[in-house]
Order: sequence, then structure tokens, then C-alpha cells
Amino acid sequence: MRLCIFTEPQEGASYDDLRKVAQHAEECGFDGFFRSDHFLSMDTAGLPGPTDAWLTLAALAVQTSRIRLGTLVSSATFRLPGPLAIAVAQADQMSGGRIEFGLGAGWFEAEHSAYGIPFPPVGERFDRLEEQLEIITGLWRTPVGERFTFHGDHYRLTDSPALPKPAQAPSPPVIIGGAGPKRTPALAARYADEFNVPFRGLDETRAVYERVREACATQGRETPLVLSAAHTVACGRTSAEARARNEHVGGRAHITGTPSEVVDQIGRYAELGATRFFLQILDLGDLDHLDVFAAEVAPQLP
Repeated sequence: MRLCIFTEPQEGASYDDLRKVAQHAEECGFDGFFRSDHFLSMDTAGLPGPTDAWLTLAALAVQTSRIRLGTLVSSATFRLPGPLAIAVAQADQMSGGRIEFGLGAGWFEAEHSAYGIPFPPVGERFDRLEEQLEIITGLWRTPVGERFTFHGDHYRLTDSPALPKPAQAPSPPVIIGGAGPKRTPALAARYADEFNVPFRGLDETRAVYERVREACATQGRETPLVLSAAHTVACGRTSAEARARNEHVGGRAHITGTPSEVVDQIGRYAELGATRFFLQILDLGDLDHLDVFAAEVAPQLP
């Protein structure tokens, strides 16, 4: 089981806060550092204010050396697909090929209203997501010297040089996630390298994984998808320390307890087929929390 640190900086974090967590996660040996892509806090005052996901990851690309970097997940409503493909490809070059690209349809209407971003109905959002996935992966995969054209219902690209190219060929890993019953598994089967189920219990996660496997079989996909899960965590060397960490973040941890208890809980997702687990850390000032996972949880996982 590969472990990634997953942050929610819109709840209150500066770039320096994120840099310290990412660099410490790298020192601890975690597989990846991921961040959400949101512009509005959901549970706090959100001070000092939001940071842009791809500006953050581009900066971290040159301030880290090994750890993988990505979004879980960017919203297709936030950016046009052509410029987004350029930004992600550049960040991948800057990192030496360590970027992972999570993309979703978008869901948080309030942040769109707060920053003047159009928020179409859910059906259109998924239509736009599908077109963006086709455009972005198409731009990356177009051979150098050839041109890319796409005429969809929402986006039109004509005779694009499809540059620059990411360092990872043919493209950075694409992550799609959620628990949607039809369109999400189908899009994952067609475009994704990894499917992530966030904040769901074992029964629902099992059902989602099965739908994704069925979608892959229906589309005749031969390369298996990486399956992963994400949960808010609060781990302590003792039960009291774990409780204190969970209380500090308002009792929001889904995976909590001593290292042995957390190993057991994460292990149940491994039994479902997950090979990567995203540890959502809400208190970004608590670097010792990362130490507990690195020293006492990770070595015990399969």
C-alpha cells in the first residue's frame, strides 16, 4: 500500500504551510503530496485565503526532488482545457516527471458564485469534463510535429500544435474519482490511470470498485486501473493522542486510532483492491502526525 499526504489548503493554509508539509512528506518517504483544488473554505474562516492548486504544484516541483505531486481533484469548471494542458505539462517538466493529474466535474456551487465562475447544471458539467479529458489527453499524446483538432459541444480547438509536452510520456497519470454510478466509471475506464473513492465506507467503496471494473470490462480495457481511497485521518502513538488529534480537527477523522488500529482500518481497503491510500491531514502545522504514519503505520501495511 502506497501512502500519499492529501491536504485541503482552502481551509486555511499559505504556500509556506504547504511547502513545509510537502517537504516533510518527502523526507518521511511518502509516495505523494496532493492538494484539493478549491477557492472557498467549507468549515473555517479560510485565512489567509485560497492558493491556486497549479501555481502551488509548480512551485513545489522545484522545491522537492522525489515525491509525486498532484490534485485530488481539479474542477473542469475552473479552467479552459487548452491552457490547463499547458500548465500541467509545464509543471510536469519542472518536476522531472512527477505530476499526477486529477480532474472532476466540480460540485461546490458557493465557490463558483464567490469568484465569478460559471456553474452549469450537473449534466453539462459532466459533458464538459468528458470533453476536457479528451482534449487534454489528446493534446499531450499528439506526436510532436502533428496537429490536434477537436470540435465538441463546449470546446473547439483547431489545428493546435499541441505543445508543450509533459516529461512523462505519453502523459502524466490521470486520476478520476467519486461514487457516481454510471458516467464516472465510464469516464475512468476510458481516460484514467487511477480511480479514487474518497470518504466512503467499505461497503460503498466495494460497490464503486465493482462498477469501475465492470465499466473497464465493457469497454474492453486491458490495462488495469489503480484503485485508491482517501480518508481524513487522526493517528496517535497512544489512544489519547489519537483522540486529541481528532478532537483538534472537530472529530472529522474517518480513520483514527493507534498505529495498529489504523493499519487494520487501511488494510480493509487493501482487501478490496486499493493499492494507494490518501491520508487527508487537516492540521497542516502538525508535522509529527506525518512522522507517526511514516514510522509506525507504513511499515506494517501490506
